[in-house]
Amino acid sequence: MPPEPRSGLGRRLLFLLPVAAFIGLVAVFAFGLGHDPSALKSAMIDKPAPAFSLSPILEDRPGLARADLGGKPVLVNFFASWCAPCRAEHATLTGLAAAGVPVYGIAYKDKPQDARRFLTDLGDPYQRIGLDFDGRTAIDFGVYGVPETYILDRDGRIRYRYAGALTDAVLKTEILPRLEALAQP
Repeated sequence: MPPEPRSGLGRRLLFLLPVAAFIGLVAVFAFGLGHDPSALKSAMIDKPAPAFSLSPILEDRPGLARADLGGKPVLVNFFASWCAPCRAEHATLTGLAAAGVPVYGIAYKDKPQDARRFLTDLGDPYQRIGLDFDGRTAIDFGVYGVPETYILDRDGRIRYRYAGALTDAVLKTEILPRLEALAQP
């Protein structure tokens, strides 16, 4: 016995289902593209930086550990050689380091040779750099993706997080005022 023909309403619903799914996906992507990643809140604000000890990338310099982050306000920048926005922000970080701001780097899920090439090609603004090969330290910090930059106070507490590439405008409005406030006794 042949199957019963579908009603007109059933065929229309079958046609409309993919259309509705497509419209839903467009809405999700539109929201995601318009969303400012720097506005994402971090659960780590006002908490001590997590404990970590990372291997060095450069043979002539030590890696990076939690113990290295106390005594003065510092920036901790998560980056990767494969990250285009990390390349875009690198000149800004280099200028910041040249101005005397302590900048520490954590290479996120990168190969040591690729991270070394990145630093050779673009310059090395970091006082110390550690390799977070498996991403565990990034998870402990609450990193959503690279680049991300954290401001830590002299006690090693996370005071601010910026998700995305640093620009001169971000330095003026977000980073430098916070560093100056933390430098006050």
